[in-house]
Amino acid sequence: MAKAGFIGLGVMGFPMAGHLQAKGHAVTVYNRTAAKASQWAARFGGASAPTPRQAAAGAEIVVACVGNDEDLRSIAYGPDGILAGLGAQAVFVDHTTASADVARELFRACGQQAAHFIDAPVSGGQAGAENGALTIMCGGEPDGFARAEPVLRAYGRAVTLMGSAGAGQLTKMVNQICIAGMLQALAEGLNFAQRAGLDPELVLATISKGAAQSWQMDHRWPTMAAGRFDFGFAVDWMRKDLSIALDEGRRNGAGLPVTALVDQFYRAVQQRGGGRLDTSSLITNLREP
Repeated sequence: MAKAGFIGLGVMGFPMAGHLQAKGHAVTVYNRTAAKASQWAARFGGASAPTPRQAAAGAEIVVACVGNDEDLRSIAYGPDGILAGLGAQAVFVDHTTASADVARELFRACGQQAAHFIDAPVSGGQAGAENGALTIMCGGEPDGFARAEPVLRAYGRAVTLMGSAGAGQLTKMVNQICIAGMLQALAEGLNFAQRAGLDPELVLATISKGAAQSWQMDHRWPTMAAGRFDFGFAVDWMRKDLSIALDEGRRNGAGLPVTALVDQFYRAVQQRGGGRLDTSSLITNLREP
């Protein structure tokens, strides 16, 4: 069992840190809103700290799950940051969906103080975090990964080293590219079925047995048909993730024409006030003028 620090108790981090504590790790949490950290400690029995540095002090593994590159830098650097409290041979694991550049930057910074860094974005959403069934895509060196993997198994059903620093973030970009295209295709298929006078449930029951089957079809087509979008991974978050992928695509020369188009479809959802709706709300573009 490890002594762990956990930084960032949002909809993902709160249950993830809870799984660590429940599996016997000694967890100290930090959250920008201190009341949330106190709430977590009261629920799970761990400890809370007033700064990231104090949450990291003496920890064998420090985990972060925040919003974006700048949020990550704000908790990593400075006199009260994670790096100021991170000991030699400790592992800093970042679950934020961020750029590959910031992952490489933090990998170098940790190396300068003989610590390890693993970029480890996740897939599975809030339900995966709550159920301890996330897919975790990791980038870094094998030694650091070997230290982190047993701890990450507390909430990861699949924990895989994808390559060197930044490879986890690049893999998450592939994940989001695929999901965005699939959801737009589902939206168009469902809208077509309804306008053609077909029974959506019968269509779903039939084509989900064939080559069109996917997780998104199984879990999102029924709620899309019902017009329910008040759950799941928000449009605002998806646009943030797609902007990272599009920036990387421009840098490495990968053409992403469908991804760029779907990003603009999500922009249209945002403009109608749907930024906090689930990503499957793409279908509203086809139903509303």
